[in-house]
Amino acid sequence: MRYALDADPVITLTSGPVNAYPDVLRALARTVLYDYDPAFQLHYEQVIGKMQTAMRTSNRPVILHGEPVLGLEAAAASLITADDTVLNLASGVYGKGFGYWAARYSPNQLEIEVPYNQAIDPQQVADMLKANPAISVVAVCHHDTPSGTINPIDEIGAIVADHGAYLIVDAVSSFGGMKTHPEDCKADIYVTGPNKCLGAPPALTMLGVSERAWQKMKDNPAAPRASMLSILDWENAWSRDEAFPFTPSVAEVNGLDVALDLYLAEGPEAVWARHALTAAATRAGILAMGLDLWAADAAIASPTTTAVRTPEGIDEAKLRATVRERYGVVMSSGRGETLGKLTRIGHMGPTAQPIYAIAALTAFGGALQALGHPAPVGKAIDAALAVIDAAA
Repeated sequence: MRYALDADPVITLTSGPVNAYPDVLRALARTVLYDYDPAFQLHYEQVIGKMQTAMRTSNRPVILHGEPVLGLEAAAASLITADDTVLNLASGVYGKGFGYWAARYSPNQLEIEVPYNQAIDPQQVADMLKANPAISVVAVCHHDTPSGTINPIDEIGAIVADHGAYLIVDAVSSFGGMKTHPEDCKADIYVTGPNKCLGAPPALTMLGVSERAWQKMKDNPAAPRASMLSILDWENAWSRDEAFPFTPSVAEVNGLDVALDLYLAEGPEAVWARHALTAAATRAGILAMGLDLWAADAAIASPTTTAVRTPEGIDEAKLRATVRERYGVVMSSGRGETLGKLTRIGHMGPTAQPIYAIAALTAFGGALQALGHPAPVGKAIDAALAVIDAAA
């Protein structure tokens, strides 16, 4: 049997976009209310309240109406001024990419860059801040998704806070899948979204903003206002007594509402645990097949994505195409510098269930065998089941 490449896959195991929960999809079909209808204004305020509970913030969080790349660019445009010295932390393609946005707003930029299978060492950050006391803004990507690696943002955040600098955190593909919150890492702007671990479509940005970040943005005359990139315009949009700067994404807010309900009802700790278990089972199987993880150390491998190093002699694009054609399963490529060097198996939202580890290993190992590379799938499944059974 072959699955046509122009037909929908059977299972999507990517690192985003991910499949949405069925309840979220049903919520997208709710009546689209007029944004000035009192019922929607109350609903919006209630959704912001649920976000505040989920993100564990002292301040009301903010929704920007575009997928989280909007929030990342808006954070750079709003918080960084020409007088700032920015330290960008690059352990992967996305961390490196934020530096390009930062450079638009300040010519004063430093960077710590490590190989893209490693994580940022907090001591490097401390040393850089000590050597460069003018550093006033630090940016870090928590889960650099194209590498499947995690940076220790809580430790980094504590160091940055002691220095007195502002911290911008990209938590787009980590929040909701592991223990991370804006105030845990002392972030001033914490960017995430519902389109990864919360299992909703890619249409909104969720922002945690500290009081001092609000003040810095207000003091920055170049911070976007009356703009799609504006964070300031949405500061008080949570309140039913305030007007929206422009028409919000009504259907997507409905979807976010249900995604938050699911997350809070299951319990964050339980959600994190099934993400971690699915990743652990997948990695046990990958290693049992004689394959290598991309992460230099399993301790920095993300619980929301498993990145597998491409075996010698295998064309990674052909490998993924074979996985899809033979088994109807879709996985992610690398990006930029990791393209062709690894395959990513996502464990996010609905697919952060141990049974998907079994599906991933079967499809990945079967495709490798089809391409002539030895891959003992039986051993992989046994290893994965041992991890799952131990957690039962």
